[in-house]
This record gives sequence, structure tokens and C-alpha cells, in this order.
Amino acid sequence: AAHAHSVYGKTWSSLGRLLDPITQDACQFYNDHALFDDFTGVVYASEEGKRIAKALGQYKAVILRNHGLLTVGQSVDSAAWWFITMERSCQAQIMAESVGKPIFIEEEYAKLTAEQTGTEYEGWLSFQPLWDRIRKEQPDFLK
Repeated sequence: AAHAHSVYGKTWSSLGRLLDPITQDACQFYNDHALFDDFTGVVYASEEGKRIAKALGQYKAVILRNHGLLTVGQSVDSAAWWFITMERSCQAQIMAESVGKPIFIEEEYAKLTAEQTGTEYEGWLSFQPLWDRIRKEQPDFLK
């Protein structure tokens, strides 16, 4: 799982909405993310975690209303990539909506794009160049 209080994720979460299919990257979450629309304060109790897990279900991501983003994957790599991509998708939608009304990708093509780029393998694969860069630029990272 990946979770942080990232700027665009926090901002988008305050709207209490799912992401729309307005970019190829956003389509990676098409029909594959949920909204946890029940902010009750800081998560201290395991019951809150169970409620978030229930909202997440079988999706790869959940927008925690008034809180931020949470993504999951079968590997750390894919969970991290989904988080990075979701944060950037929040940024893109905020920017697009600030200047106009974004044009949605048609449902047929949003589904197809999700099938092509939203798989576990694609999430893992997309993270590999970033992982290689981290290891190259910070060789002591794993010591």
C-alpha cells in the first residue's frame, strides 16, 4: 500500500469525487478506484482501517475524502507507481478544471486504455525506470 498527504491528492480529495477519464493516465483508474466518503478525523483505530479496506474492495486505489490518496498493488513497485500516477492525475484534473470543462475520453476507449495500461504488470513495469534512477542517484539507499 502507498499513502501520503500529497498536495494534489489532498486537494482533489476535498471535492469528494472520483477522477474522470480525461487523460490516458487517469484511465488507469477507470472503474478501478473508489471514494471513502466518510472522514471522521485522524485514523487511530483499527476499525477505521477496516472501513477504508471495505471501501477499497478490489480496486487499486481509494480517494479518502478530505484526506488524500491510498493505492495498493501486489508489489511495492506497483503500489508506488499507482500512487505517483494518481497524484499526477489529480494534478491534471485540477489544472484542466481550473481553465475549463475537460473533455472525457469515451467510455469504450477509457475501458480499453484501462485494460491496456492499468494492469498489475503495467504498474510494476512503469515503476522500474524510476527505481533504477533512485538506485543510481542514491547508491546508499538500501544500506
